[in-house]
Amino acid sequence: YLDYSREAGEWEPNRFGGRENLEAIEFIKEFNQAVIDHFPDVQTIAEESTAFNGVSKPVYHGGLGFGMKWMMGWMHDTLEYFKRDPVYRQHHHNEITFSLAYAFTENFMLPLSHDEVVYGKGSLLGRMPGDDWQRFANLRLLFSYMYTHPGAKLLFMGGEFGQSEEWKFDGSLDWHLLQYDSHKGVQSLVKALNHVYKSEPALYEKAFSHEGFEWIELNDHANSVLSYVRKGHDRSNDLVVINNMTPVVRGNHRVGIPAEGTWEVVLNSDMAEYWGSGMEHATSYTTEAINWNGREHSIAFDLPPLACLILKRV
Repeated sequence: YLDYSREAGEWEPNRFGGRENLEAIEFIKEFNQAVIDHFPDVQTIAEESTAFNGVSKPVYHGGLGFGMKWMMGWMHDTLEYFKRDPVYRQHHHNEITFSLAYAFTENFMLPLSHDEVVYGKGSLLGRMPGDDWQRFANLRLLFSYMYTHPGAKLLFMGGEFGQSEEWKFDGSLDWHLLQYDSHKGVQSLVKALNHVYKSEPALYEKAFSHEGFEWIELNDHANSVLSYVRKGHDRSNDLVVINNMTPVVRGNHRVGIPAEGTWEVVLNSDMAEYWGSGMEHATSYTTEAINWNGREHSIAFDLPPLACLILKRV
């Protein structure tokens, strides 16, 4: 934009009277098209936070031609939500659900970038509320929620093992923290999430399309529980995701399930190997013919505290 960081009178409109920098826009389009033409396996990604339309749309469709765009709104709302004491999250439920209202307007990447761990902001772990156990549980839940949310993922170095201090450009990461089970648990969870992300097509095949996501329950403010379905090309690979955003165990919490049958737990972020509570849980569940969340079949779960469950039909 011609008026970026400029006051009135410090910039001149373009030839149509607008504030768009037409020459810069044409350069970006030409650059992105050249990259695609010569290096089809390369992605260009825009760190861009305005409402400019079509940043990640192809040039031949009138877009700027980037492969993806940072989802800055998701980052801001999600971190605002997670820094709140869980007792107050029921009053801010929209912060964690609003991103799905615009998640498919661009090819979005979810950025937990360097910008979030510098300039006095502290580390991701440092933002998490509660005692030591809850802080690590919240961080594991944050990562699990990010990996199951539509869009590509960006995690800055140090986050994957719960670095305690803010990042410093002139120093090493605090690898020594991996001697502690709490930090080792975060690293083990991120490793498991990477495995699930690569092995489950429902998490990436339709990551930029509304066809790849479906809410099960988005309005459970009172319990601060989010549940949704991630879908790929083959519906037999559908995943059900349930996030309990509080440290309260939700006993006998019923969730509508998209298909009848037995569903196995693909990932539980509360497992002892991740420094979770280690609460006893089933490895699979069988649906009941009880209508719930507008679905003919459902399952009653004992949801572990501050945890994410990912399930897949056997």
